[in-house]
Amino acid sequence: MTPSLIAQQIAFGLFVGGNYGLAAVGLSLVFGVMRVLNVAHGELLMLGGYATYWAFTLFHIDPFLSIVIAGPLLALVGLGLHKGLFSFVVRLDEENKIRTSLLISFGLTLVIQNLAQLLWAADDRSVNAGYSGGVTVLGVVLPYGRLIALSLAFLVILALHQLLRRTYFGKAVRATAEDWQAASLAGIDVQRTYLLTFALGAGLAGVAGALLSVGYSIAPSIGTAWMLKALVVVVLAGMGSIFGAFAAGLLLGVAEALSVFVIGASYREVVGLVLFLLVLILRPSGLFGRRLA
Repeated sequence: MTPSLIAQQIAFGLFVGGNYGLAAVGLSLVFGVMRVLNVAHGELLMLGGYATYWAFTLFHIDPFLSIVIAGPLLALVGLGLHKGLFSFVVRLDEENKIRTSLLISFGLTLVIQNLAQLLWAADDRSVNAGYSGGVTVLGVVLPYGRLIALSLAFLVILALHQLLRRTYFGKAVRATAEDWQAASLAGIDVQRTYLLTFALGAGLAGVAGALLSVGYSIAPSIGTAWMLKALVVVVLAGMGSIFGAFAAGLLLGVAEALSVFVIGASYREVVGLVLFLLVLILRPSGLFGRRLA
């Protein structure tokens, strides 16, 4: 176990963790503002991956450029889902919000999975974008495709941070997350804020799916696995923490990558579950507390 091998595993963990973090940010945003737990978030990510695959296959659009297609497309899907399924849920009390949203989104997960399998079969699809090779830094190989994906994930998080900090919509989101009743009394259209927040969360899932399509295969079944990773990351970070969710994703990716030296690659997935349980027991509010943006 040489230092260069450890450094290579850390780099790999950061690349994977960037995907975890970006996949979790939309879920964290929606729950932090609306107290709605959308377990179909992984299926929205899967649809974003398919949007990128078909854009590349049919129109030869670069998968990294296709985030401007997958993101808005899934945001529109999010608008429809909120209006059709979740708009009445946000009017319930917090306990019933979580329970009802779980039931609705679990059913939605099954519907989307089966529709995707009906439309595109269960075969794995991949995008061969041609980003072969990489750069070597101090003996650590950094593939171009993974570097670009991680850089774009950082840019998306920074853009989201600026949106939430510097725009009227962002202030409305933060005020609603803090106290929706006070926000309503201050003149904020809370229902509209919920609608746009859900759409934004779905759009972020679409962007995450687009970036995933470069390094991972796309299939109707991937949504559940990525939803579980996103949920672990959200718990690690603390509900509603945007930068915290991304940092927690990086942490989980590095922890999984380094665990191969201790418990072997076969049990790498156990690391996330162990961290999940430890944080729930020792720090239920998460590693980064609750802070939107």
